[in-house]
Amino acid sequence: MSRSVKEVEALILEAGRKARRETSAEPEPELVRPAEWPIQCTVGPGLEGAIACESKVGYVNGAKGWLIYRGYDVFELCAHSNFEEVSYLLLHGRLPSASEYAAFRKTLAEYRHLHSTLRAVLGFPVERMSTMAALRLGVMMMRQELTHMDEKEWHPRAMSVIGADEDSIPMETVPRGDKHAIYEFKRRRRLGPGPSGNGDEGSGLGACYHLIAGLSTVAAAVARVHRGRLPIEPDPDLGHAANFLYMMTGRRPSPVEEKVMDVALILHADHGMNASTFAAMVVASTLSDFYFSVGSGIAALNGPLHGGANEQVIHTLEEVREAGDVGVWLDKAAAAKRKIPGFGHRVYKAYDPRARVLGPLAEFLAQGEGETTDLFAVARQLETHVVERLGQSKQIFPNVDFYSGLVYRALGIQTEMFTPIFAVSRVAGWTARVLEYLENNRIFRPRARYVGEFGKEYVPLEDRG
Repeated sequence: MSRSVKEVEALILEAGRKARRETSAEPEPELVRPAEWPIQCTVGPGLEGAIACESKVGYVNGAKGWLIYRGYDVFELCAHSNFEEVSYLLLHGRLPSASEYAAFRKTLAEYRHLHSTLRAVLGFPVERMSTMAALRLGVMMMRQELTHMDEKEWHPRAMSVIGADEDSIPMETVPRGDKHAIYEFKRRRRLGPGPSGNGDEGSGLGACYHLIAGLSTVAAAVARVHRGRLPIEPDPDLGHAANFLYMMTGRRPSPVEEKVMDVALILHADHGMNASTFAAMVVASTLSDFYFSVGSGIAALNGPLHGGANEQVIHTLEEVREAGDVGVWLDKAAAAKRKIPGFGHRVYKAYDPRARVLGPLAEFLAQGEGETTDLFAVARQLETHVVERLGQSKQIFPNVDFYSGLVYRALGIQTEMFTPIFAVSRVAGWTARVLEYLENNRIFRPRARYVGEFGKEYVPLEDRG
């Protein structure tokens, strides 16, 4: 291991020690114990505060700045693990043995080859499409290549469904807390991670493996086309993070670049019941396949309130640099009631643990890198000003997006690829949570409170004004 990689590990471990010094060691008792259904909870607009399911995949404590994957602190995983190991952990609930790890890496290496998918995607005007639209298209083309479900002769197996629509009866009555819905789909056979993918259902571990491996290939190809270049074949000798960088940039990354990319992917792999994860789970709960579910996750991530903030951070930092004085710029922004991208979070009311890692890594990579150095200096000044003004009073601190764009910029990645990278990582969490939820599936069916009128009388068309 090179000295530089050891330095990266040391930076991460120190960030973890600092986080533990600044937060207490007690989780939220009401959110870390088995549920006794039905649950009484306070629900706000957008289902805020609602408890939809139980999960062992991951845990976020926003008040204390914790991020846990399957019991492991994210700082420990970032320092010592890599994205393949973390993906296996999320999917299987435990870290792999040496033989399991080798087999998983071999499977991912095989699944990165998507010749038919890329040929299909490149038949569209990808260079004129947004990167997220192209990525979502790629998932649909993967579905076509790896399953039979797009063929007009394909239809769901009769044994997989029931005669009555589950959505039609149970949830129109008061929830009773049954473990299973009264009318429910039978549990289906899980597809194994075989090389063919079998394709009749598009679900199970095989689909998870294909999506984790394949999304990186599609995203990298989109990045190349947007730069006017041809896609690059994956290198079977490189790990997942290194391959992703290589397929995007055309050069094999250094050990420290590979480590930093691994860390970035780990940090974005899962984050509770966020909007894109929930979207994927809602689709999967209907017993749609994993490809459509992940496509829904990508669609949700594309929204400006979810993904893409790190792109806006870069533009903001460039604007602040041009302005020259960070304090003056921030005064004007505050007077205009302008939201500063990269600060504050829907969940975190403490310093985002992901930003604790990415900040030092951005500084590490920015040393002697010209423009990145300048932008990092602006970012540090902006963080200081914002935290001094809003940290204690409103719990506003940097979030994951504030420094991630600087890290990607230092790795030679174009700005328009920042959100697709989010998806390349988060697909591990999406598929892990979908796989877990389907073990005791119940279709999502919240209700709306009707505030409209009653008793209106129909007026024939000819009598309307």
